[in-house]
Formats: sequence, C-alpha cells, structure tokens
Amino acid sequence: MSSSSSVSTSSSSESTKSDRSKDGRLSGEGTSSGVVTSGMPMEVVREVREDPPEELEESNWPAKGGYGWVAADVRDQSSLFRWSRLLNSWLNCTPVMSRGVSGDIVSLERVSAIDQVCHRQEGATEKFFYMYMCHFSQLHVRLPFDEFTMGVLRALNVAPTQLHPNCWAYLQAFRILCESLYLEPTPYAFLYFYDTRPQRPATWLSLISRPSISRLDAFSQSFKHFKDEYFKVVVKEGGEPHFLNADGSTKFPFSWTNNPSRYKDMGVEELSAGDKEVMGMLLRFVDKLPTKGLVRVYNSVHPIIDIEGHMAQSGKKNLALFQSLRKEMAAKAKAAGKADVPNLQESVVEVHVHGGMKRKAKLPPRPGKGKDVKKIRAAILGSASGAGSASLERLPEAGLIELLEISMRKDISINLPDTSLEARL
Repeated sequence: MSSSSSVSTSSSSESTKSDRSKDGRLSGEGTSSGVVTSGMPMEVVREVREDPPEELEESNWPAKGGYGWVAADVRDQSSLFRWSRLLNSWLNCTPVMSRGVSGDIVSLERVSAIDQVCHRQEGATEKFFYMYMCHFSQLHVRLPFDEFTMGVLRALNVAPTQLHPNCWAYLQAFRILCESLYLEPTPYAFLYFYDTRPQRPATWLSLISRPSISRLDAFSQSFKHFKDEYFKVVVKEGGEPHFLNADGSTKFPFSWTNNPSRYKDMGVEELSAGDKEVMGMLLRFVDKLPTKGLVRVYNSVHPIIDIEGHMAQSGKKNLALFQSLRKEMAAKAKAAGKADVPNLQESVVEVHVHGGMKRKAKLPPRPGKGKDVKKIRAAILGSASGAGSASLERLPEAGLIELLEISMRKDISINLPDTSLEARL
C-alpha cells in the first residue's frame, strides 16, 4: 500500500468516537435527528466522515525509526493533512503556484498517518519535500521557489519546514524591500543581518537579529497551529528544472538535516560586491522597517503604495529615504538597461478573495483627454500639510507607480425599512 495518495482521493465511511476525539479540528458532514429531553426538543447531530478506509487503516502501521536526532515535539507531531478531503478543501482556497506557472510541475499530496515532517525520502519513488500551509496562506510563499529563497535554504542547510515560519517572514520582507528598490536580493546579504544557533536534538531553526545592524523589526505574529499542517510537494517530471540540478541533485535540502549552518557576526569581507551593494543600501535606513507590513504587501494590488504607507507608519525618515532611494535606483536601473529588475507595478502574487482573484481596475480613456492619472503619495496618509499638498498635482516621477483616478458617485440613496430600525431600538 502506498504511504501517500493524491488529494483527489474520495470515498466515505463513518468514523468511530475515538477518531472524532483525536481529530476534533476536522469538520465533516452530518445527519440530524430530533429528540425530546425534559420536554424541550433538541437536535442531535451524528458526524459522518468522508475519509477512505485505507486512510483510516494507516493508524495501525508501525512507526518509522531512526530519528532520535530530532526533538520529540517535531518527530511526534502528526499532520492534519493525512486526510485527503481536508487537504483538498484547503488547497481549493489557498494559492500555491506562482502566476503563470503550471500546476503540473508538482503534485500536492497528503501525508500518511506515520509520516512526520522530519522524515527523509526512504522508499519514495519520486522526490518530494514538505511545506506548511501557513507558508502559502499567511506568508504568501509561492512555488517554484526563486533563486534567492533556494540560496538561503542552501546556505542554512535546512529544508523548507526546518526554518521557522517567523524566519520565512523575514525572508519574504527582505525580498519585497529589495525588489521595491530595484535591488537583486542575495542570500548572504540577507544572512548578514542574522545569527543562527542550531540546537541538538534538531528542531526548527530560528534567525536571531543582530541588534546593532538589523533593519527589520521583530515579526510578532504567532503561528499557533503550523506544526500539524504540513503536506507533501512531489516534484513531477515537468518540475525537475525548477527543483533539481542537471545531475539530479536537489537545489536545496528536501529533507531535514542534523547539521544546519551556524552563523555568528558575519563580516563584511565575507560578502561579494553584489551582497555589499544590497547590505549597504539597507543600512542607510535609520528606523526599523515593518516586517509584518512588508509581508502584507504580497497581498496588495498596488505594492508600492502600500509599502509607502507602512513606511510612513514606521517613521517619516524611512518614508523620505525610501522615496529618494527608489527614484535614485530607478534612474540607475534605466541607465544600465536592466529591464528584468522587478518594479512592483503589479501585484506580487495572485491573491484569492471571495468571488475570485483580486484584479487591478482599469478605466477607459476619457474622450479627448486620455486617461486621468494622479500620483498617490504618502501625503494622502497624513504626512503632507499646507503647501506640501500642492506637490500632488505635479506630473508623476519616473519609476514610481501611478494609479488611475477613481470617480465616486454621490447620488446614491439608501432606503431602510422602518421595521429594521425599530428592531434595533
């Protein structure tokens, strides 16, 4: 029997009471019947599970051994996504693939009852790695990874799930900040700002900010349930160029390692010229940069506007410097003919909302006048006053995002029935 099956597997069986207790976080369809207790009618719901019998039987399989080098809270944590129906439900509303990339390059599969996130590739016919659902739903990671992400995983010598989700937030924020400044993010420029302290037995690796030079503030979000929300990403033939080298080796560790890299006070002399350019540019910021705000930009239709908004909240100096550096770097990129440098004029990732994807609205040209464009500056967020607001009417500067002017209707009336008002009184 295979240890994993595709998320499309489906059938139905009734669960036992013990199964329902163990997997209380799983929801299922139910049937109801009416009973009377102490003269009052009550509805009794009997839960019915849709899990195939073969998935239920996996609980009786013997556990895998040989992982004493991994901390107990890691190796003893099973996944909610042992159930194909639950994984399928999450994936239906959680984007995983990058825009324009075919989903056929990987297969997203459930794990068996005895698979743990730290397990290696024993007996696997196809190469795979694990991912947590929060990577995609909250941190906006997308597959396939870019060279920067794979380079960081190689430098740290860790699998994707071995790096704590909070550290993925730093990685995502660093990338979006670099791209907004026309910089190419590099692994060692990123790691220059952090130390690592691998632990024995092995557990999730954390990045420790270097107090004197760190520029991203602490990521305060708590991922309470990430540990039991992992699933398999199986590399298919069409995805091998994205994840494997020409000799068949992986471009980053697919499985947990017992020797993550240790970094302590990395010196400038260890950086390449490209690393130094990125590092030096970020060190020009004085105030801490908003990690959580930068991560949220991945969920934005207009990234630069949101970055400027978060910069304004973290300090006027940061905002002014960001706008100045962006204009300076845009001119350099244009002079160097770097057409491949991201400009963040469009949303970074495809984002699901109720009813479909987020899309940028477009207005048709007005007869005889073309399109109305107006530069959106952080002054709108409250940083401009008096004569400074007049600068909004100037033509947009090169390299900065522009938005179409939106007309608001003011002739809309809303009529509420009297009964609804009376009900609230």
